[in-house]
Amino acid sequence: MKKTFTVSLLSAAIFTTGLTVSTASHAERYYGSNLCGYPGFTCVKIRRGDTWERLFPNSRDRAIVMRLNRMNMPVQYRSWIVVPKNLHAINLLALSPFPLHWQTNGRKLVLVNLSSQAFGAYDANGQLVHWGPVSAGKGYCPDIGINCNTATGHFKIFRKQGPECISSKFPVETDGGAPMPYCMHFNGGYALHGSTLPGYNASHGCVRLFFEDARWLNESFAPIGTTVIVMR
Repeated sequence: MKKTFTVSLLSAAIFTTGLTVSTASHAERYYGSNLCGYPGFTCVKIRRGDTWERLFPNSRDRAIVMRLNRMNMPVQYRSWIVVPKNLHAINLLALSPFPLHWQTNGRKLVLVNLSSQAFGAYDANGQLVHWGPVSAGKGYCPDIGINCNTATGHFKIFRKQGPECISSKFPVETDGGAPMPYCMHFNGGYALHGSTLPGYNASHGCVRLFFEDARWLNESFAPIGTTVIVMR
């Protein structure tokens, strides 16, 4: 499946803040500490006692910064976070690492980019309607002694469950039971599901999402049969 040659919203936002990114492919790599070196962003050091709520009392601003940093765990787990300098004016879609349009052949699509640690939801017209952070397979999982990278390729959602969904395998010491709310299985036992995200890949191969994103995808966007593309 091929991208249309369209500049992403992130590219446009970066251009207006003085950065020199102009293509969607380059914008897809726009994530992490490298943003600190550009005039449109700043890195904020986390100090003792800081919380998301204290740093960003406005819930809208807080949600944007958490998504930019791919993290919904307490901010104290990080030593720094990236913040847009025009936070109060920018919107969430402007920070998307995905193009505005994707060729979806008239069907809904969930696109997961492991390098950008993000997913994009495209409607049947190929329009990007939402994006959010992900935390995917962490590489090697010592509890099972094997590689646990998230598989790449083209898949389809074949099973969905609600907030009661749990793992049948992890934690291995209890033969399952880990919460996987709003799970959407797309590759054997691997699913998109709600979880806590630490800002890096940390799963056994599932694609973890913010809880609200998992619920939205599950209940409002992605029926059984929805295409899921996982790419690096």
